[in-house]
Amino acid sequence: MKLVSYLSDGQDRLAILVDGLLYDMETLHPDLPHNMSMFLNYWEDAYSMALGGEMMVREGRIDKSRGFAYGSVQVLAPVPFPSSCRDGYAFRQHVAAARRNRGVPMIPEFDQYPIFYFTNHHSIQGPGDVRCMPDHFEKLDFELEAAIVICKHGRNIRAEEADHYIGGLMIMNDMSARRLQMEEMLLNLGPAKGKDFSTVIGPWLVTLDELEHFEIPAKENHTGKSWNLRMQCFVNGQQVSDGNVGDMDWTFAEIIERASYGVDLYPGDVIGSGTVGTGCFLELNGTAKLNDPSYAEQWLQPGDIVEMEIDGLGKLSNTIVEEEDRFSLLAQKKI
Repeated sequence: MKLVSYLSDGQDRLAILVDGLLYDMETLHPDLPHNMSMFLNYWEDAYSMALGGEMMVREGRIDKSRGFAYGSVQVLAPVPFPSSCRDGYAFRQHVAAARRNRGVPMIPEFDQYPIFYFTNHHSIQGPGDVRCMPDHFEKLDFELEAAIVICKHGRNIRAEEADHYIGGLMIMNDMSARRLQMEEMLLNLGPAKGKDFSTVIGPWLVTLDELEHFEIPAKENHTGKSWNLRMQCFVNGQQVSDGNVGDMDWTFAEIIERASYGVDLYPGDVIGSGTVGTGCFLELNGTAKLNDPSYAEQWLQPGDIVEMEIDGLGKLSNTIVEEEDRFSLLAQKKI
């Protein structure tokens, strides 16, 4: 089932996507929650009821005339108002390449435990414009990821049970302003201002029942579901990234286990996978410069169109837009 959040009369509403048409929750059943936040909080009942409504649509018991075109509405992030947003570091290939490009060895702690950082959940957005300030364009980058949303409350969740807390998968673009990020992390804090301006998720949330035929075993000595889903990113129509969700070394279940240790997780908490190998310009530029020191680095520019595609999860498209305000934090440095 594909769950789509959209804007209607200034309010976020929830629909399912079937054969290019959206069917509002009220169309499926009058008792279904009308937005994603409520749907996640009443997941146990709402999910099965919505699945029944989807079956009725596919069987023709709900007429197609009650649906409306996906392109006729403003599509929001699938989870427009997440209760929190964590981002993991699950792909060894990306970590190893990034460290190699900096001339440092692979860090052994990567293989010992999964890590994550908190980002600004108020900056979550869906398809459309990504608005950037002048300092963001100092090495502006995309990051190709997958993400999940938590669908029920839990604490001290074990990895063996954690997949039951996953409402579905979606594409994530963890936008990154690399100069801001690298400068603040010199002080052993962050990432903060290099990341907090935009995190893109979408275009819809795909529930796990629709991904069963993509399931593959987790990597050796790891626990939880994994999926064979090709991941690609295109900038202005040119492919720049190619990976697979199945390349995750740490599973979402294992990240949930760590995130919930001594902490309550709530419906609406979003968790990203971290960047797939080849999934950002920072890694791609570093690898290219190792082979050719004269290589001209590529970074996102105003007007660029970033399209991310993951098998089974759809295509997420954003345009990079320059804000009119010319204020610069970098210009305020004291020395």
